[in-house]
Amino acid sequence: MSPAESRSAVAEPAPLASARGRWLLAATVLGSGMAFLDGTVVNVALPAIGRDLGGGLSTQQWVLDGYLLTLSALLLLGGALGDRYGHRRIFTIGLVSFTVASLGCGIASTGETLIVARLVQGVGAAALVPGSLALINSLIVEEDRGRAVGLWAGISGVTTALGPFVGGWLVDAASWRWVFLINLPLAAVAVYIVSRHVSATRASGVDEPLDLAGAAAITVGLGGLIYALIEIPTRGWTSLTTSAIIVGGVALISFPWLEIRSRAPLLPMSLFRSAQFTGANVTTLAVYAALGGGLFLLTLQLQQTLGYSALESGVATLPITILLLLLSPRVGVLAQRTGPRLPMTLGPLITAVGMALMARAVPGATYLMDVLPGVLVFGIGLSITVSPLTSTVLASVPEENVGAASGANNAVSRIASLLAVAVLPLAAGIDAAPGEPLGPGFERAMLISAALCAAGGLASALSIRRATPVRPSVLPGVNHACQDPCTREPEASQAA
Repeated sequence: MSPAESRSAVAEPAPLASARGRWLLAATVLGSGMAFLDGTVVNVALPAIGRDLGGGLSTQQWVLDGYLLTLSALLLLGGALGDRYGHRRIFTIGLVSFTVASLGCGIASTGETLIVARLVQGVGAAALVPGSLALINSLIVEEDRGRAVGLWAGISGVTTALGPFVGGWLVDAASWRWVFLINLPLAAVAVYIVSRHVSATRASGVDEPLDLAGAAAITVGLGGLIYALIEIPTRGWTSLTTSAIIVGGVALISFPWLEIRSRAPLLPMSLFRSAQFTGANVTTLAVYAALGGGLFLLTLQLQQTLGYSALESGVATLPITILLLLLSPRVGVLAQRTGPRLPMTLGPLITAVGMALMARAVPGATYLMDVLPGVLVFGIGLSITVSPLTSTVLASVPEENVGAASGANNAVSRIASLLAVAVLPLAAGIDAAPGEPLGPGFERAMLISAALCAAGGLASALSIRRATPVRPSVLPGVNHACQDPCTREPEASQAA
């Protein structure tokens, strides 16, 4: 038993300013920060990984999608496991799993080994992200909880913003392997803090069985579909790819039926009775698909076609995240006054213009004249969209369902990126080997992404009522990362 557990089986919440509060914040920021960092840091390393391990575009897609697959499919289960068995225990298991998988990624000698390690990384991250906020909710006193979540959000946002820059610097200065190995010392510190200074949390004692059938269905369904979409361009319609589509399709179709019959569903189907919840998630699916697929290909285009270094590629897209951090909280305040319909309609349309402008990043283009304008317009549009989008999702359901709604919307955003990385190159006719230019398919891909964003704006215009109350959100992406703990606290909005 750890020193923290020996003092008390379940400790009372502590003030944020106390030693226990500061240690807890440090542990949760380190744990979830690694998961967020790995969502952005890998993109700029993909060309180097392709050159070193081979495998073509499909390997690059799997390196990104393997992580997103298990993270998006198991995120809701990770939160449920924390509720059932204690968030400290599940957070620690996730942290250890993520660390071991990061080591596996760093020493991988083949593309297949790296992909397997990335799948395991996603499993660990699915426990880390909801667990970090659940620990704050359980172990920080109520009056300090909003400030703690705000600090967690701000620091996590910084790690996300620095991902492309850090990844590019590590690839150019050392090797793509350090993009993963950098997690090891961070994780060692986090494990030490959790074992010595973070108290155990109370398990819920819920008697209902876990929805393992639902978790299996969504994982098999997404896995089969993604496998077929990525592999068909290179393998063709073989018995394996055909079987993957059939099995995946059956599993995805069975998922809603399993959730309706489950006593403790991962995703309550009753949420979709709200037209606004459904419309907001359609917008999420469209915008995040454009974001995930478009930026994946833009990073490859900058390096493989325009000759940018990994560091230059990371810096080139950094303005998007900076704009999100600077503008989104202000847009959230404005949306509370005007209602979400206008920003959720206008934001995706501006984002679509930015994505269309990115199509100009072709041979002979300059950064200032051809790349930066699209990056800036895209970042402004995304900043207008994400904060009212998250808040509207939370406001569209009763208070007791806020946690489930937040988790569902997070899963939708991850799945959107997962599908886009697999589908967009196929739809645009891109099949470039590592180091080779993407060709004219890149321009088609950007225009497809622009159309997706515009469709998201149209969905908002048709489904969101102008006078919809906006539930205060923490920061863009934070509610997308959490379950019940942070979304139930109205004080969190003040921290933002």
